[in-house]
Amino acid sequence: MLHVDLDQFIAAVEVLRHPELAGKPVIVGGRGDPTERAVVSTASYEAREFGVGSGMPLRIAARKAPDAIILPVDADAYTAASAEVMATLREQPGATVQVLGWDEAFLGVRTDDPEAYARAVQRAVLDRTALHCSVGIGDTLVRAKVATGFGKPRGVFRLTAANWLDVMGHRPTRDLWGVGSKVSQRLAAHGITTVAELAAAGPDVLVPEFGPRMGPWYGLLGRGEGAREVDDTPWVARGHSRETTFQEDLIAPAQVDEAVRELVADVLKDVAAEGRPVVGLTLKIRYAPFITKTTGKKIPETSDPEVVLAGALELADRIEPGRPIRLLGFRAEMAMPADARDGHTPTRSGW
Repeated sequence: MLHVDLDQFIAAVEVLRHPELAGKPVIVGGRGDPTERAVVSTASYEAREFGVGSGMPLRIAARKAPDAIILPVDADAYTAASAEVMATLREQPGATVQVLGWDEAFLGVRTDDPEAYARAVQRAVLDRTALHCSVGIGDTLVRAKVATGFGKPRGVFRLTAANWLDVMGHRPTRDLWGVGSKVSQRLAAHGITTVAELAAAGPDVLVPEFGPRMGPWYGLLGRGEGAREVDDTPWVARGHSRETTFQEDLIAPAQVDEAVRELVADVLKDVAAEGRPVVGLTLKIRYAPFITKTTGKKIPETSDPEVVLAGALELADRIEPGRPIRLLGFRAEMAMPADARDGHTPTRSGW
């Protein structure tokens, strides 16, 4: 299995569009205005040297890299570039392709020389799109995904059962694909701080803490185990979400009510295009200065917009009164087709 990950994808696309930016610190986020509330979508390697990273408030990024060029997000351009990359991957001999997002995909191949195959993939992507990528090689999807990080930028790295613990054993659990800060803190409370310690942890520790499904799954992650086949079944969205960062905090209940109604209306447009009923709702609230809470509920299957709106407003009633709000987000989870792959893979972020 190969994991192909485009290097600094969004920034690289912008540099292709604006060649004069090559070698300069480039930050992409929001509408490109650091005086507005927005976060960094991506930063070029040159900008990262100043400590700029994805998810950072744009105004802080501008402070860290005062000479950086800050550009607005152009989703259409990134979607088009991604489509070219994925088309190239699908053209590789004998490859089964599982797309993970704009800038990454798994390839399942049969080859006696995976490193040579990986280099050929890199050349093919570069020749067609002028974009560079890194490739991780593994005997499981988890190992291939983690291996890519050691190959960046523009490199190839292999992780298998033979060298997994040698490479990863001493590293913190946070370095694993699918283990975020909260999970790593919960593991640390049980004395599990490294990948090797997680690999050795038994179900008697993991199941009481994480449950009968996630407990064993985290144990597998620690050992680098998991799926050994690339699944090219078309990805089907589990849900749709929208969020808005407000340039001025919302305080009045009428402002919150109006914002929630607008978010629900936008999300329901996406849901309607899917033709599947809604089964769950989540409201995301970011209070000033930067404290994020989420609240959600399951609902009986419905395609009635009024029922969804009523549920969303019910969640909004849980917002702490009088507390300034800088961001609201709404997500509607849909019923999944019986034959669909929902693309559930470990992730470091999302809601």
